[in-house]
Amino acid sequence: MCDRIRNLIKRNLADEVYDSFMQFVKFGIVGVSNTAISYIVYLVSLLSFRKLGILLNNGYLVAQVIAFVLSVLWSFFWNSRLVFTLKEGEERSVIRTLIKTFVSYSFTGLFLNSVLLILWVRVMHISELIAPIINLLVSVPLNFVINKFWAFRKKG
Repeated sequence: MCDRIRNLIKRNLADEVYDSFMQFVKFGIVGVSNTAISYIVYLVSLLSFRKLGILLNNGYLVAQVIAFVLSVLWSFFWNSRLVFTLKEGEERSVIRTLIKTFVSYSFTGLFLNSVLLILWVRVMHISELIAPIINLLVSVPLNFVINKFWAFRKKG
């Protein structure tokens, strides 16, 4: 009897670990697409400003804000559809989740990445070309945890 219970617990634990791993993989895929969308929107915005003759002193910053907002919306949509899905009977507030998603990405994408860049480049003397890659090792898992347990948390 104890062996059956132990095997059942191991199987359920293994299933849960596998499900969490696959959720992280899907989160990564959404993140890669999110990065591509962000960069494309940034370039299109910047080039559009120039082509339309809109001379902005800080046009690249405006383009970055547009790219950030649209990429977070992209991420929110696909994370809610593919990664942090709801089972029948589960629910969450869409507006609250969207706001939490913006807060999450603002913290990790804007604040934390900036602080870490300063640490890597100015303090640790790591190349500014390599530092953003190191940031991914911190920000992606942290973003996953924040989104899983806070932004996309189910009601109840």
